[in-house]
Amino acid sequence: MSKTEVTLGIDIGGTNTKIGFVDRAGNCLVATSMPTVAPVEVGPAEELSLFLERLYQTIEKTYASIADTTELKGIGMGVPNGNYYKGTVEKPTNLNWEQYVPLARILQEKYGIPAVLTNDAKAAALGELKYGVAKGMKNFLVVTLGTGLGSGFYVNGDIMYGADGFAGELGHVTVKVNGRMCGCGKKGCLETYVSATGIRRTVYKLLADHTEDSPLRKVSFDDLTGEMITEAALKGDKIAIEAFEYTGRILGLKLADVVAIAMPEAIILFGGLTRAGDYLFEPTRKYMEQYIMGLYKGKVKILGSGLVGANTAVLGASALIWNELDKRQLQPA
Repeated sequence: MSKTEVTLGIDIGGTNTKIGFVDRAGNCLVATSMPTVAPVEVGPAEELSLFLERLYQTIEKTYASIADTTELKGIGMGVPNGNYYKGTVEKPTNLNWEQYVPLARILQEKYGIPAVLTNDAKAAALGELKYGVAKGMKNFLVVTLGTGLGSGFYVNGDIMYGADGFAGELGHVTVKVNGRMCGCGKKGCLETYVSATGIRRTVYKLLADHTEDSPLRKVSFDDLTGEMITEAALKGDKIAIEAFEYTGRILGLKLADVVAIAMPEAIILFGGLTRAGDYLFEPTRKYMEQYIMGLYKGKVKILGSGLVGANTAVLGASALIWNELDKRQLQPA
């Protein structure tokens, strides 16, 4: 009996790391997660060492349940500040690691199979291409709306990486000169307005400027989450709805700029804020069409993600390595 080919998808976040083994059809056969951060405070070198030790244990324990019936062909990783060309994680702001970690090489040498990495938004774009709403598309953009704003540009049939592997950071284009402070060190970045963190800041500005009753007034800024704001909007809260309107206006403005440069067939919104549905999508569409050049009006769809369930990040990372294997840029060992 032939074995099922699978790849290992790994999504490394600032808090948790998710792993899963995925077949070619996008079925996640088994998945789990583990804390990214060490249980004790240590220096960068030891932090990485402890992470890898836990990661290996988690991979091997999880794979054991399907090892007899599957063949592992490769490893794909979605990571912060991942350099696809070099296979390195470089200057990760949310990880207490060394400045340059050759993570793809480390995993490849450990398991003797191809390993590649990129940032999580680019992995999400490949996930949409292989398993989601972008099937068959040659030009599209995925925008991930999480703690920050990530983006993955798929142009003329391939992910856009640019000269150094870091192209396509839509979250750090400038919305307002001398605007909100961003974690990258700049002011006025798009993600300071359009993200879970950004909409929290917007809500507090609106609460200060308006007198309407809102359940959000009872929540401290540190405790406020994007999920709370989404739930409030879905229940008709005026402050939350206005916050999404403002967020959609700014996102629509910047997406109009993107269309003029890349002319995608579709723009796919991904992440927790999309649970607000039309409260986010309608203003985004409206303002993109308002600000867009006439030549492009009515040509670009704004869609929700086609990846559903708890393992969307793992599916994206898995799609990355399947894509590499299929292009024969890497050969299975």
